[in-house]
Amino acid sequence: MKIAFVGKGGSGKTTLSSLFIRHLAATGAPVVAVDADINQHLGPALGLDEAEAAAWPAMGECLPLIKDCLRGSNPRISSADTMIKTTPPGEGSRLLRVREDNPVHDACARPVELDGGAVRLMVTGAFTDADLGVACYHSKTGAVELYLNHLADGPDEYVVVDMTAGSDSFASGMFTRFDITFLVAEPTRKGVSVYRQYKEHARDFGVVLKVVGNKVQGQDDLDFLRAEAGEDLLATVGHSDWVRALEKGRPPRFELLEDANRRALHQLRTAVDATYALRDWERYTRQMVHFHLKNAQSWGNERTGADLAAQVDPSFVLGEGAAATV
Repeated sequence: MKIAFVGKGGSGKTTLSSLFIRHLAATGAPVVAVDADINQHLGPALGLDEAEAAAWPAMGECLPLIKDCLRGSNPRISSADTMIKTTPPGEGSRLLRVREDNPVHDACARPVELDGGAVRLMVTGAFTDADLGVACYHSKTGAVELYLNHLADGPDEYVVVDMTAGSDSFASGMFTRFDITFLVAEPTRKGVSVYRQYKEHARDFGVVLKVVGNKVQGQDDLDFLRAEAGEDLLATVGHSDWVRALEKGRPPRFELLEDANRRALHQLRTAVDATYALRDWERYTRQMVHFHLKNAQSWGNERTGADLAAQVDPSFVLGEGAAATV
């Protein structure tokens, strides 16, 4: 199951995504956590110190390896250099599984030990001074989009992605790559404006969107979010002494998280698992192709010098049972 956490900067989406990752790990579920935000804070939120987080291998720097791995023996892709962030898999492509060791996980993922279990963490890499004037951050998140495009995941296994803030999520087709998207919103006009914007952009793509209210301090805050988000409001999270201790670098055992916040995380897990019945791999593949053709026409063909529309395998549908090169 693929889960995105989105929201405006400062809404607490990284904190909530890290709490959800801890919640999943505590149940023994296999989890891949991905930091796809321009501000790379997921590692520290999972307990890494600054030196550990800075030394994590960056998916953006491993992009040639990732492309070469995913290309596999797909005859429609002439070389890894012609792959762009939206390139879809086809016959012969290397598909990925959450639970397996594979070249992408070997290069980019490292285990993070948490209370009751461990998760694999991958990071896109921070935007650096070297990127100024010559690159955009979406070139780094393209590695995540390729990963998701080639992921044949099943139930009871989870990929949790901490996304870029605000509407930056719509700079590619990656917003359609998830079973469910949790939009973290504070009970403020700015907080709900991001929700409205996200819902409007995602409306025509079948995105399952749920709002998680954060920093909710009382009934007035709850009433405000209910009035603005309606049935999309799934759960709310209030003040947490546990989170405050985490932010000071002294997290208690996860089992000591407040009962109300633990119940909210359980609501998120229940909502995630319920979306499995809604899966439509054919639609998922169609959307993948849609954004690939759009990117090919607007910039990809010119940049690669190839007809990227020819990369589309019209008979291929991604799915848990899809055949792949190993």
